[in-house]
Amino acid sequence: MEGPNDDVNSGHRKMVYSEDQLAVEIPETAHQISQDSWFQVGFVLTTGINSAYVLGYSGTIMVPLGWIGGVVGLVVATAISLYANALIAKLHEFGGKRHIRYRDLAGFVYGQRAYSLTWALQYVNLFMINTGFIILAGQALKAIYVLFRDDHDMKLPYFIAIAGFVCGLFAISIPHLSALRVWLGFSTFFSQVYIVIAFVLSLIDGIHAPARDYDIPGSKTSKIFTTIGAAANLVFAFNTGMLPEIQATVKQPVVKNMMKALYFQFTAGVLPMYLVTFMGYWAYGSNTSTYLLNSVNGPVWVKIMANVTAFLQTVIALHIFASPMYEFLDTKYGIKGSAMTFRNLSFRVMVRGGYLTINTLVSALLPFLGDFMSLTGAISTFPLTFILANHMYLVAKKNKLPSIQKLWHWLNVCFFSFMSIAAAVAALRLIAVDSRTYHVFADL
Repeated sequence: MEGPNDDVNSGHRKMVYSEDQLAVEIPETAHQISQDSWFQVGFVLTTGINSAYVLGYSGTIMVPLGWIGGVVGLVVATAISLYANALIAKLHEFGGKRHIRYRDLAGFVYGQRAYSLTWALQYVNLFMINTGFIILAGQALKAIYVLFRDDHDMKLPYFIAIAGFVCGLFAISIPHLSALRVWLGFSTFFSQVYIVIAFVLSLIDGIHAPARDYDIPGSKTSKIFTTIGAAANLVFAFNTGMLPEIQATVKQPVVKNMMKALYFQFTAGVLPMYLVTFMGYWAYGSNTSTYLLNSVNGPVWVKIMANVTAFLQTVIALHIFASPMYEFLDTKYGIKGSAMTFRNLSFRVMVRGGYLTINTLVSALLPFLGDFMSLTGAISTFPLTFILANHMYLVAKKNKLPSIQKLWHWLNVCFFSFMSIAAAVAALRLIAVDSRTYHVFADL
């Protein structure tokens, strides 16, 4: 039995058939849905997890947690992130309606207030992730510059501005998430280049370096706050905060195919991140930089290649995390049809360019990457990925769950609520400390 073959971009709600052969309603959207294989969606997820952020995890996760805390924390975070994302994926067609946006799912389960709150949390989450991406891109460009000149004439905020401009050009050129296609291949290639280079150069440095100090730095009080902040970084590393939007692009059967993509992400997809994170910490210990390529030694041309690919991959990855905002605006203002019409092109120039201009300004104003990762994990990743996922599944399946499973979900809700509050306090403290140490538009 087959569903109707309506145009997914017709602007009208349509009915398709799920794997259970039941009619499922699809809401209106200006972007393409149900076009991509699970393998392509798996690469979208892997692009996020192996973005240039991985070059910071040695310094932002391993240094505050040490060997035992860092290794155990990453493995546990992998497992609980897969579990939480699977809960969200299984609710994609809950109630006979396809929920192609996170806020749509929350609104369907809880009501209008939850719709608005979830959209606010998601907007903050994605805005801060994109802020971090622009900081990373700026750091990569600056790292290339200092290989040739170390005169400080060009400061980090200048490179952040250049990075923001390039990200804007890319956003204008790619109309929607499914249109990335070949760019996902480039993204995978770029990420493998900088990960392999960072891994090999760290290995060489570690072999020839004297004994490293792996003690967790700081006073007793600061260790408490940095440990909590690192816990937020752990969940930040694995989660997008936009799983329904990514799942919207996968072909039927959407739940089964999305589970395949998630298994790919959390098995083969996490291995490069593990390798470079552990190797960087092993090579440099507690002195590891929050941008690993600033710690490595090696031929100039190799370091240039690593930083160039990190920059280019960041531009592509940012587009993925900005796509929910683009989809919202394109749908709201009826941006459909050919991407190259004057109306559609000028709309992307004005709206997407304006959005990324604000992102770039915030990035240059407060370029504290590790602090942004902690705060993002605290105020949005914890609530979106763990608290909401467990509670929504509990509400949606309450009549079908045994008492022990209900208790399990409630324990998750309570524990991650506590962690979210504690991590937010720790992250705000870190930002306050760094703000006193560095002035705005700092050249870090």
